[in-house]
Amino acid sequence: MPHSSATGSLDSSQEGLCSERHAASLATAGPLAVTEAQRMAEFLNVLADPTRLRLISLLAAEEYCVCDLASNLGMTDSAISHQLRALRAARLVTYRKVGRQVFYQLHDHHVLELYQTVREHLNEES
Repeated sequence: MPHSSATGSLDSSQEGLCSERHAASLATAGPLAVTEAQRMAEFLNVLADPTRLRLISLLAAEEYCVCDLASNLGMTDSAISHQLRALRAARLVTYRKVGRQVFYQLHDHHVLELYQTVREHLNEES
C-alpha cells in the first residue's frame, strides 16, 4: 500500500514507491540473472505439458519401456517417443537399451522430488 503524506492524501508521484527497505536479504541476494531465469523457464516449459507430466508420474514409480508407457497412456509408441525426446533433452529422464527395447527412468532423485513436491503442493487443502 502506498504511503500517504502527513495530511493523509496520497502523493501521486510516490504511488507504488516505498522509502523503506523491508527485507534485508534483498540487498544481498538480488534477482536471478537473466540467463539463469531463461534456462529455468525453458526447463519448466518442458514440464508444462500434461502428457509429459503423465509420463513422469508413471516413471516416478518404476522403469518402463516405450510400448508399456504407450499402452498405459493410450498413445502410440511414436507419440510417446516424441515426448520422451523432450524429457531427455531437459535431462528429466534417462534410458537404457536391452536389444531393441528402450527402458526409461527418471534422471535422478531431483526430478522425483520436484514431481512429488508440486503434486503435494497442489493437493494441499487451502
